[in-house]
Amino acid sequence: MPSIIITGASSGIGRAVAEAFLDAGWTTGLIARRADKLAEMTHANAIALPCDVTDEVAVQDAFDQFVGQAGRLDVLFNNAGISGTMTTIDQISLADWKAVIDLNLTGMFLAARAAFAQMKSQSPQGGRIINNGSISATTPREGSVCYTTTKHGVTGMTKTLSLDGRAFDIAAGQIDIGNAATPMVAELNARKKAEGLEPDPTMDVNEVAQAVLHMAGLPLSTNVLTMTIMANKMPFVGRG
Repeated sequence: MPSIIITGASSGIGRAVAEAFLDAGWTTGLIARRADKLAEMTHANAIALPCDVTDEVAVQDAFDQFVGQAGRLDVLFNNAGISGTMTTIDQISLADWKAVIDLNLTGMFLAARAAFAQMKSQSPQGGRIINNGSISATTPREGSVCYTTTKHGVTGMTKTLSLDGRAFDIAAGQIDIGNAATPMVAELNARKKAEGLEPDPTMDVNEVAQAVLHMAGLPLSTNVLTMTIMANKMPFVGRG
């Protein structure tokens, strides 16, 4: 039975992806801070791992616990993240900036480091790391300096992991998601409506889950380095 750890698994994209992998028969480690939300995901193949991904010791303990039960780690979906304060840079406090950096970059680094070490040491060697980027990894929206900066950083991390992982049969790729219907996007659209603006088009979050499932199921001789999946009518491509 293949195995995966998903960070940020208690809601939004993470939860949709977790449910897709559980339905597909994967042993699925669920990392999130909210233990009560993880407890709602009752499935024989689910392993709840309440954990703050910014806590170095807690992350390593969670990965050790998962491998102790599952035997190995085949895939990490490195997903946990927040949008942070959405405004111009002069209105953002240092504390707000650090909160986004800590979760979106340091948290992703810690999870990737633990996964890489496990995949490198296990037998047979290898595995796959899928980082959740964003369309903001290439093209920002207004007022998103914290979020956009971290997502540009995720792209650099993904490319480096892809290079460094080759010697150990570790594939690394990134999925850039545009406006899946999640609570975070709903909040952004509610803000737009309040300002008299048109809300952004969205897509079913389960389409994202199926895309991650496809990436995870590829042989390690094949890699999707970057995939963009987006609401077709969102204003991203040119002027369309």
